[in-house]
Amino acid sequence: MADVIADRIEVDADRCHGKPVIAGTRVLVRTVLGCLAAGDSPQRIADAYGITEQDIRAAIAFANQLVGDWDHVPVRR
Repeated sequence: MADVIADRIEVDADRCHGKPVIAGTRVLVRTVLGCLAAGDSPQRIADAYGITEQDIRAAIAFANQLVGDWDHVPVRR
């Protein structure tokens, strides 16, 4: 059974090795973020993976929440 961990984002130990995915799909959040980082437009990503632009915004918000939860970023010297 999938657990909703953020708006439109869920994890299920039996789907994609428990990695965060867009709810109701097998599209990994990291795949969406990687496509954005590579310069793909949200519309292109949505069309390619059968998700919505709202799903893409939810993936971005989820990543932002994770980064925002860090108290500090370790720096190597």
